[in-house]
Amino acid sequence: MIYNDGGKSSTGRKGTSGDCGVRAMAIALGLDYDYCYKVLAQANKNAGNKKSARNGLQKSIYDKVLKEHGWVWKSAPKFNGRKAYFNDMPKDKTVIARMAKHFVAVIDQEIYDIWDSSHKMVYGYWEEAA
Repeated sequence: MIYNDGGKSSTGRKGTSGDCGVRAMAIALGLDYDYCYKVLAQANKNAGNKKSARNGLQKSIYDKVLKEHGWVWKSAPKFNGRKAYFNDMPKDKTVIARMAKHFVAVIDQEIYDIWDSSHKMVYGYWEEAA
């Protein structure tokens, strides 16, 4: 696991929040944390929720924003007798993995985040469209 807050600390924001989607998007897409926060918060508001991206996001909202940025959803690989994990993500690629109540940037099968979620199974991931 490589510690990376997606640029949150450089914005002056402090403390913890449920902003994993913002961090993952900023890291994986190489975008500014503030930009990602604003885009995701607005999408959350447009879906009838609070204009916030710090208390988690529904997959459908996150998916819509990532599609607008040229990213596509892929189901996690299937294995006999076990679930998929971060190290089952494609090699030599940057993806955003969806885990139980968590989104995380995975670059070349390595987690980039503020905490180690390697124990969580992966439901699927987004990658840049070919």
